[in-house]
Amino acid sequence: MKKRIFSIVMIVYILVLSSLACSFESENLSPDVVVEQETLLPDIATESENRSPHIIVGSENLLPEFAMFRADPAHTGVYAGPGPKQFNELIWEFKTDDYIKSSPAVLDGVVYFGSLDGYLYAVDINTGQEQWKFKTNGGIYSSPAVSDEVVYFGNFDDYLYALDINTGQEKWKFKADDGVFSSPAVSNGVVCFGSWDGYLYALEANTGQEQWKFKTGDVIYSSPAVLDGVVYFGGYDGYLYALDIYTGQEKWKFKADDFIHSSPAVSDGVVYFGSWDGYLYALDISTGQEKWKFKTDAGVFSSPAVLDGGVYFGNYDGYIYALK
Repeated sequence: MKKRIFSIVMIVYILVLSSLACSFESENLSPDVVVEQETLLPDIATESENRSPHIIVGSENLLPEFAMFRADPAHTGVYAGPGPKQFNELIWEFKTDDYIKSSPAVLDGVVYFGSLDGYLYAVDINTGQEQWKFKTNGGIYSSPAVSDEVVYFGNFDDYLYALDINTGQEKWKFKADDGVFSSPAVSNGVVCFGSWDGYLYALEANTGQEQWKFKTGDVIYSSPAVLDGVVYFGGYDGYLYALDIYTGQEKWKFKADDFIHSSPAVSDGVVYFGSWDGYLYALDISTGQEKWKFKTDAGVFSSPAVLDGGVYFGNYDGYIYALK
């Protein structure tokens, strides 16, 4: 992929931003992540419930070597670079042939996203020009993950795809037994994702070879989070699971009082997630023991974001919550 040649002014700007970013406490990304540098990801739009078949981008950001749903493998939902403080102008918009439920991933000047029209798109972030598109046999709900020159995403057609980010050519695909709505997490050469068939899968990132799969009691919509060799995810059976990412062995599980649609976030020894029972939970990542829970007036579908000791999430009762 051709790299953009930055001016001297932009280089100085980047160095200044980098020095500022270093002053913030990192989210302790897992040492299993090959490309981690103890830094948060940049600010991009992550609205996963787009009802318009448009992707709208208003600014460019500084980007790391990977990009995925909820910012990083731990799904903290926190991005490093600053976002626009006020709206100035629409840079471009890109039209697909159906709704866009997939959240975009942005890396090296390209935005990757799926549409219910069955295509995975790669679009230039500055011009809105299509770089390539890849046709599948179903709608794409899963948000793509980009790592090591490969973009991974799931599909309603039951496949998890891996494409070359430069050409859009298929490297491999893996078939589950039902649709893949879960967004994949990539860590240290392993791709983890859940399926409507009730399994959490772990694949070898380069080949798509199945390493293991773990059976739950119901469908998995929740996207897994990975930290320090452990993968965390929820199921419609009401459990939040913690598994060894290399073996698939269960470390612990925690039972909520209803199904879990929310994708967990892991930070500072705690995993946070919501349940349809109306609670936002905080569990100790080592034991799975409940540290606390917060009651709302409706089910919690939203995936929490965690920053500086605060937890932020939206809810079916119409509120956005900030907890300390």
